[in-house]
Amino acid sequence: MHMDLADQIKTLAREKNAIILAHNYQIPEIQDVADFSGDSLELAQIASKNDARMIAFCGVHFMAESAAILSPQKKVIIPDPTAGCPMADMVDADDVIEMKKQNPGAMVVTYINSTASVKAQSDVICTSSNALKIVERVEADTVLFFPDRNLGSYVQRFTKKKIITWNGFCPTHERFTTEDLTAIKKKHPDALVMVHPECRPDVIDMADEVFSTGQMVKFVKSTNSKKIIVGTETDMIHRLKQVAPHIEYIPASDSFICPNMKKINLSVLLGGLRDEETVVTVPQDVREGARKALQRMLDLSY
Repeated sequence: MHMDLADQIKTLAREKNAIILAHNYQIPEIQDVADFSGDSLELAQIASKNDARMIAFCGVHFMAESAAILSPQKKVIIPDPTAGCPMADMVDADDVIEMKKQNPGAMVVTYINSTASVKAQSDVICTSSNALKIVERVEADTVLFFPDRNLGSYVQRFTKKKIITWNGFCPTHERFTTEDLTAIKKKHPDALVMVHPECRPDVIDMADEVFSTGQMVKFVKSTNSKKIIVGTETDMIHRLKQVAPHIEYIPASDSFICPNMKKINLSVLLGGLRDEETVVTVPQDVREGARKALQRMLDLSY
C-alpha cells in the first residue's frame, strides 16, 4: 500500500510541477518519496532556487513559511497545517521589538525555528548549522538571539560577542537529560555520542560531537566510528543510514520524538498535493521584512 501511495504522490507531483521537500525528522516513508530531504538551511536554499510551480513542504509550519517568503511566486503547501513548532510559538514580534528597545545597538539574530512575523523584526536569520558563522559576521558586539536559549548558549562558547538569549527551547530536545545520556552510554560504552545543539548545555558537555542535522550527515560520511549514539529526533537515523549504512546507530532515547514532525504521512501528503488547500501565505509587509533577514542569512552563509 505504501508503494501505491508513493507512486501516486510522485505521479501527481510531476503532473503539477511540484517539488516535495522533507525535513530530516520526517517519517522514513516521507523522506523516501521526497525530491530532497535535508535540514532547514538546505531546504530553504532549494526552495528559493528551484523552478517548480508548487512546493509541498513536509516539515513544520515555520519551514513552509520560509519557503513562501523566499518564493512568493510559487504555491507552497504544508500537507498538515497543524504541524507547528512549540519553540517558534515561545516568542512573538512584540517580544523582539521590546528587547530591541532595551538593547539599543544590538543586532537581532533569529533561529530559523521562528514565525514569519518574528523573522520580519530580525536583522538576520540563522540555522543550527550556521549560527556561529552568522553571529561572528554581523556588525555588532551584542547579539539578541531568538528563540532558542540552548543554541544561543552553545554559540556563546565560541564567540567573544555578548549573546543575550530569549528563554525558548525545543521540548523534544529539552526532555533529554544527562541521566538519559549516562544510561545509554553505559549500555554502549564504545559508541561515539553526537547531539544537536538544541540539547541542554549539560548534555552537550557530555557529547563527543555537536552537530546540526546537516552536519551529522556530513560527519557520518567521513568518520571511522562504527557505532554512534544519535542525540536528536529518532528519524534522523533513517537519513544517516542512507548515507552511511555501515555504521550502527543508537537512538539516544526512545522518547526523542517530535510529535509535530510525525503529522505528515503518505496519505496526508497525497491529499495535500491533490487538493492544494493547505496553502501557506505570508502578508506582504511581513514577507518583505522576513525575506530581507532570510536573504541576509543566505548571503552570509557562503
